[in-house]
Order: sequence, then C-alpha cells, then structure tokens
Amino acid sequence: FQEPMDVRIDMPWGYVVGRWYGNRQVRPILALHGWLDNMGTWDKLLPLLPQHLGVLCIDLPGHGYSSKLPEGIAYHFVDYLCVILRVMEEYGWQKVSLMAHSMSAMLCFIFASLNPHRTDLLVSIDIVKTRYRKPASQIDYLRGNIEGYMVEDERFANAKRQEPPAYTYSELEQVLHKGSEYSVTLENCHHILERNISRSTKFPAKYFFSRDGRCKYYTEFHTSPPFAAELARTIKNVPYCVIKGSESNFIDEQSDEVIGILRENNPHFELHEVQGTHHVHLNNAQGVAAVINPFILRHRPPHLETWTVDDEKEEELPEVVKEFKLKVEDSENVKRRKRKSNL
Repeated sequence: FQEPMDVRIDMPWGYVVGRWYGNRQVRPILALHGWLDNMGTWDKLLPLLPQHLGVLCIDLPGHGYSSKLPEGIAYHFVDYLCVILRVMEEYGWQKVSLMAHSMSAMLCFIFASLNPHRTDLLVSIDIVKTRYRKPASQIDYLRGNIEGYMVEDERFANAKRQEPPAYTYSELEQVLHKGSEYSVTLENCHHILERNISRSTKFPAKYFFSRDGRCKYYTEFHTSPPFAAELARTIKNVPYCVIKGSESNFIDEQSDEVIGILRENNPHFELHEVQGTHHVHLNNAQGVAAVINPFILRHRPPHLETWTVDDEKEEELPEVVKEFKLKVEDSENVKRRKRKSNL
C-alpha cells in the first residue's frame, strides 16, 4: 500500500498539518479529532478501514503540529468550521466525506446541517449534536471560560521566554489518562502524546505539553434544543453513522430528539453502540471498524478502476472489502455473459 504522505495546508494565520493515508487517486475521507487530541487518535483504526479510500487526518489549529493562533486571539468553534472549507478549497473538493470524534463530531453535525449538499458521508464517534446548557450554567461556563482563556493567553505569551512545566513520560501518560476521565487507556496514551508534547531543553529526560493551552477554553457553538432540532431537519439525505461508546454518557437523553429527527427524516442515518469508552475508536478499533466498514462500502463503494492492490497481496485486504470486491466482479461477469448471449 502507499506510504502515508505528510501534508501542510496554508491558513491565513499559519498552516494546518495532516497525513494522507492510503489511496490518493480518489477523494479521501477527512478525519477530525476530538478536543485536545490530534490525528494520533486514528492510529489504531486506520489500518482496519477499507483500502479503496484514502483518509486525510489533520491536526486542528492549536493541536498537534498545526499552527497556533496569534497571541490575544481566542479559539472559536467557527474557526474549525472554516478549516473544513479551507481544506476543501485547497484540494478542489465539491463534496466532503467526514469522520469525526467528540468535539469534531459536534463540528461536523453543524457543518452537515449547513452544507448537506456538500457532505456525502459522515461518521460521528460518541457525540451526535452540539452542547446545550441551561441558562444559569451557561452564564457560569462563559465566565469561567473567559477567565481561563485570559490565564492561558498570558502563559502562551510567557512560553516564548520561559519553558512550560516539564514531566516524565510516565507522568504525562497519567495526566492524559486521568484528564480524559480514564477514557484513553494507559497503553494507548502514546498515540495522543506523540504529537502533543516536546522534549524539555532544561531537563532532557522530561517533556512538556506543546499543544496550545488556550484550546482548553475555546468558545463552543451553543445550541438550544429547538435550534438543534432545526439543524437536524436539514440533514435529510446524508449518509450519517453515529457510534456510541457503551461506557460513555456523551450521547444521552439530551440527544434523543435530534436522533429521533434524523431517524425519521434521513433514510441513511444509523446509530450503533460499540463496547468501550468515549475513545472507543482508539481502545476498541476492531469493534468500531466492524460498524464503519459496511457503512463506507455501502455509501462510497470501490470502483474497479481505482483498485491499486496487487493480486499477490489479495490476502491483505480486509475481509469485508474482499467480499464486496468479489460481489462486484461476479455481477460484472454475469453482465458479460448476458452481453455475449445476446450477440
């Protein structure tokens, strides 16, 4: 298979980096990670996906190796929406296929509702819709968010002159494990940490978090239940697969109305539950792939002319892809026999 290709996409404030896995002859799936994570979140799932489609994973602004916003500029949900549009513009895509986790699943719910005609596939992992808080808690959230951002913005300015606190690698694993509310297992923390930390210049055996701390206090896109319902009603004919982690409560009764609307209005909507935490795609990649692969094959099936796998490597194809390829070839053989019989 093709080696992954690192990409850099220019943005007005800097750049977004990514890695294009697999087939580069057809438009890939654009994969977007969750809050404070990075493209490493997909490491274990990617090898299990159908090989006829590539996957372009990116680090969102302030995350991983992508540029941070300038000093004094707060991160906003809409900034991330614009990143999707800028990536589409960079590659000349009229449509986009999206795979998203957590914060980015909220992002893609909004994107698909605003651009259903430009979204031809959406896989959302462990979140369906944007968040809603009751007015009193929303006031507290806004106040705390602004105060937290001001502190982090000052730290961001000071970081140019003073290195952030450093930790041993095992300490960072514990910080991530606990900070994710034990969603990322200890043995999988390295997938996220690889692009989130830098080696200390003061203490060579230690590391510090290099992602932008201001991302902790990004401004969410807040939607009341009636607004979320209206957004859901616009997603009528978009193939939309939601996967819930069985041990996670991110999809709860607050999501019921939106799920009901999607089920009623969108014939291509699916909701599945897979054993695992909020990071179910990282901790139980096999279980998630078992749901995603048939969905992808159904809505973005392979065309034989895009097939680039050598015959001797047939056994390397995922079983579900091999079965689909055989069905396509069988149907083509039947058509050829019928054409010959009519000659």
